[in-house]
This record gives sequence, structure tokens and C-alpha cells, in this order.
Amino acid sequence: MSVKVIIPGALTTVQDAGRYGYQNSGIQTSGVMDQKAYKQANELVGNPAGEAVLEATLFGGMMEVDEDTLIAFTGADMEPQINGEAAEMNRPYLLQAGDTVSLGMVKSGCRTYIAFGGGIDVPIVMGSRSTNLKCAMGGYEGRALKAGDVLKTGTPHASFEEVKERRAKAEFYGSPIEVRVIEGPQAEYFSDKGKETFYGGIYTISDQSDRMGYRMEGEPIESVNGTDIISDGIAFGAIQVPASGKPIILLADRQTTGGYAKIAVVCSFDIPKLVQGKPGDQVRFVKISVEEAQRINESQQTDCMKRGK
Repeated sequence: MSVKVIIPGALTTVQDAGRYGYQNSGIQTSGVMDQKAYKQANELVGNPAGEAVLEATLFGGMMEVDEDTLIAFTGADMEPQINGEAAEMNRPYLLQAGDTVSLGMVKSGCRTYIAFGGGIDVPIVMGSRSTNLKCAMGGYEGRALKAGDVLKTGTPHASFEEVKERRAKAEFYGSPIEVRVIEGPQAEYFSDKGKETFYGGIYTISDQSDRMGYRMEGEPIESVNGTDIISDGIAFGAIQVPASGKPIILLADRQTTGGYAKIAVVCSFDIPKLVQGKPGDQVRFVKISVEEAQRINESQQTDCMKRGK
């Protein structure tokens, strides 16, 4: 089965869970920004964890399929349509050969995940099908999709009858986005005033943001004596502060190491709602302890297992 791109989205790429094991060689992990919506999309069409999907940013465009297949949309609401008729988010659909799928501008959120039965079948590069835009590697020719591209899909893992009753919970993406963080490894580089500014203020996602990182606009964070450090490893959600004092939240396409002090790190369970923020949305940082973060994470994992997800 193949999917033909008729109208490309603003930035639509092939992504999976990410490319791991190569950061020591300077290769970014890439992968989806919103792991929660990604997993839900695969579950809705009966795919096992790890299958590749399409990640559409802000505007989704139009595609056409040449055979019957399953499809589901999760994450940001781009008001999807099938053959010009409104389709719901967070549920599976059975497409027929020749059907068209359209996604408009986001109604809420920033990124929509589009899963097909069998996943997107592009070459595996270093253990992943994810697109690395910085290195022009993986995904579909290492780039965002263009009009005329034809994507192959794999063999479906489930029939429509097996998945037709599946549903995922709709998410609300509002602003300001409250993001829980734990103290970063170089927190001592910042003055008490700087920390008060960071935790007490509201920041705005800059239009200079991308999959590599969210640049934040707001009151500069005061340091004790500058924020330059010997470069060390960067985790997903690390918040570094360069000389400008304006924080940068490092995301899926982040560099593997960085030379600025990190004031905090976003908790993994809040990254999905953070990355659904778009330029102009506001963000508030809330400090919690490592122990509290572990309890929340464990509780959420337990809830997922009880729901069988």
C-alpha cells in the first residue's frame, strides 16, 4: 500500500520512537516530539510499539491512498477530513483505495500524529526510521515531505474489525502551559534572583523555535558569574540558559552536548503537553523534587498498565 502526498504540510516528517545508541558519536536521537500521542496513534490502528508514523506540524496538507488501509489521527486537532467529510480525532478509520485525507491548520496544539496500519515503510538507518533534518538522514530522503512523494506502508497488524471500537482520550492544549521541572545539574550557576525570575515568571515560546529546541521570551535569568560550562550531555527537556539569560528547552532534535548551564529539566510526563505548544503560547515552570517526579511517573505508568495501554 502507498500514500501519495498531494499537498505537503508545513512540516511533515516520518518519525518513530527515536534513534538511540549513537549520541556518543554526535548523532541526535530525533524521533517524535509527543511520545504520548505517538503511542496512542499506533495503538488505535493495531500497530506494535515503535512503528513509524507521520508527524505534521501546524498544517497537515492532503494525501491519497491506493489501497484499503487503517488510519488514525492523534495529538493536535487539525480537523481532519476523509474525502471532504469531517473525521474524528483519536479513533481508527478504514480507508478505501482512492480515498483522500486532508488536515488543515491546527485548531489546538501544534503537532498531529497520523498512523497507518503497518506503519510507514522507509529504510531503517541506525536502528530507526526517524527523520533527522539536521543530518538529512532517515525518514523519507532525510527531509520533510513534498508534493508528489509516495510513501510505502507495511503489512497491517490488525483488521478494522479488531480495532474499530478503540478510542484515545482527547487532550486539551491550552496556554499558559504549566510544566513541572526538577532542578538542573548546574542550578548553582544562577543567583537567587535568577531562580525567582525563572520559577515566578511566565515565558512565551518564540517563533525561532523548532524540533531542536524551544527558545523562550521573557525576563532574562540572572547568573552568578556567567553560564558557560565544559560541554556535557543533553537530555530531552533540559533547559539551558545562554549568555542572553533567555532559556532554551532542548527537544527531540537537540544537539548531543551543550556548553551552557542547565537551570532545570522538564519532567518526561509533561513533555507531551509542552511540545504541543506553538509560537506565542505561554509557559510557566513549576519546580518539584526528584522524589515527587518519580512518584508521579510511577503512578502514571501504573494507570497505563491498568488500562492496558
